[in-house]
Amino acid sequence: MSRVLRRPIAIVAALILFAEACGIVLVNWVLGLVAHNQNMSLAGIDPHAISVGAWVAGGLFGLFLAVCGVLLLIVGIRDRAPGRVARITLIACAVVHAVLGAFTVGLVGWGAFAYLMVVLALLVLVLLAYARERPVAKAGPAPEDGAPPAPNGAPAAA
Repeated sequence: MSRVLRRPIAIVAALILFAEACGIVLVNWVLGLVAHNQNMSLAGIDPHAISVGAWVAGGLFGLFLAVCGVLLLIVGIRDRAPGRVARITLIACAVVHAVLGAFTVGLVGWGAFAYLMVVLALLVLVLLAYARERPVAKAGPAPEDGAPPAPNGAPAAA
């Protein structure tokens, strides 16, 4: 991928994750309100615990997506590869989107699946575009006196 495209892709992915974070928080807030107002209970769990659990889960997942968005925004602005922790966080975000996509296709529909796969593709594109280049192995010292080169790892003949 060209160096020209990787910055916009990282920034677009960051903006999409910010929007997704807001959407997740909003959906979980509504679900918590519905559970609270209808006094819903599941297997004898306190209805208040269910509504608070929905709010906390939505907040934590929204925070995770916002952190991933900030990491992508930093990568896009600096145009440098993410560090080890940032890379692991973005990989976890990609895995979450893949798993959610697998569940979403049956529960919500193909539109939500397509959205999650687009976000997954953007995350993978950013991770691959900013992949760290491995250094090329340096050649050892030249053999002396016309001796043949030593095999890999073996000392040169004297």
